[in-house]
Amino acid sequence: MKVLDQISVGNGKAAGPAPRRRSRTLWLVAAAVLLLGAVAVFFAARARFSPATTYATQPVLRQDLVATVTATGTVNPQDLINVGTQVSGTISELDVDYNSKVHAGQLLARIDPTSLQAAYRQSTAAQVQAQQQAGAGAANAAAAASAQRSAERLVAADRAALASARSQVDKAQASLALADLTLARDRGLLAQGYVAQNAVDTDTSNDVAARAALAAATIAVDQAQSQLAAQIATAAASAAQATSARSGAAANAAAIDVQRALVSQAAYNLDHSVIVSPVDGTVIARNVSIGQTVAASFQTPTLFSIARDLTKMQVDIATGEPDIGGVRPGAVADFTVLAYPNRAFRGTVWQVRQNPTTLNNVVTYDTVLLIPNPDGALRPGMTANASIHVGKVQNALVVPVQALQYAPASGPRRSPGANATVPASPWGATEASVGRTVVAGRNGRIFVQHGPQIVSVPVRVTLVAGAQAAVQAPAGKLAAGDRVVVSDSASATSIATPPPALGVNRGLR
Repeated sequence: MKVLDQISVGNGKAAGPAPRRRSRTLWLVAAAVLLLGAVAVFFAARARFSPATTYATQPVLRQDLVATVTATGTVNPQDLINVGTQVSGTISELDVDYNSKVHAGQLLARIDPTSLQAAYRQSTAAQVQAQQQAGAGAANAAAAASAQRSAERLVAADRAALASARSQVDKAQASLALADLTLARDRGLLAQGYVAQNAVDTDTSNDVAARAALAAATIAVDQAQSQLAAQIATAAASAAQATSARSGAAANAAAIDVQRALVSQAAYNLDHSVIVSPVDGTVIARNVSIGQTVAASFQTPTLFSIARDLTKMQVDIATGEPDIGGVRPGAVADFTVLAYPNRAFRGTVWQVRQNPTTLNNVVTYDTVLLIPNPDGALRPGMTANASIHVGKVQNALVVPVQALQYAPASGPRRSPGANATVPASPWGATEASVGRTVVAGRNGRIFVQHGPQIVSVPVRVTLVAGAQAAVQAPAGKLAAGDRVVVSDSASATSIATPPPALGVNRGLR
């Protein structure tokens, strides 16, 4: 300070605050350097002592894997017969009840036959009457036909008589011509004196007789023609009567057929007032009681439902449109029912029906499973929760689907709820699930842990079943027992507890 004061005095200038400002600046620069050094040391120490990234893994299994389609349905008998009635009436007798064992032809119920018997007797009497009318009509037709034939014979006779009368006219005309010629000749001879007068008189008499005969023959022809015309008219009337009689006889014969059909219908209705079983089986439903009236006017009412064989059942399953593409006849299906929650039943797909059912814009298709039921445990109407096998691989490498969805991010990320960054794994901070869809036939990758490191392995997905997927990897890249990453500590504040190790999917029995 003394030196500074002397310099200030020697320069002839008074000492001021400039030296103080320079000193303060130096102190601020030194403090900033110290602060930056402290921050660097802090973050270095934090990075050195922060925990390394840890991974949640699950083992790779070698096992069989089955893909299934789940759906619900109803248990029904394979062959169910609804027994109805084709006649109306009152139930007067019941011979079976629920669960009754019946045989083909066995009496099930009887409908009061009183009105049916009356209808049968009425139709029978009408048939007898029609037969009598048909007999009378046939007799009339025969008489008319005989009269027609007789009239036709008379017409033929009159035609012959007319022809004969005409021949007599021709004969009379010839006789007259001869008489005229003889008379003329004899008159000439008389004038010459060659014949006597009596010869001429005889010739004149013969000429007059010949003219009279011709006139008579001509009249006979006219009479024969008139008689023939009258007889032709009579024959035509007889023919019309015969035709009418034949038509009446045909109508009477048709009436017999009608009445015979009515008798058959009445007999059929009377026979069907007795309800019998068409097959051997078990009655599972009875829809009528004694005294109940059934009407079969518009549709056949169902009186009984008979299952032919309750040891053979079927399950009608409503399979959704997204799943129906993988369902094929012959596929294995497992299902359970509420009555036996700890028992699994197995059957096969028998039929996938083409007819769709749409309910609330949801399209389903009826899939029919055939199920053996030797112990009778399954009952009609039970609700079945089924799993249809749509794909299967054997002795495959199986990994969790979550392992195929796991993908490390590309750099460090902020820890939730803090401003500090979380140290990244060698693959960067990750999310355990990135929401990618895993389906069979696609390529993907999984991360296998080898000590503190993870290695990316390319795979091809061959089958997906629930939370598991069967994969194929290059030779030597993946083996049973390897640990595949499903999440890591960098994806959340703590690692979620991994699910238990996946066991062999043996399916339901």
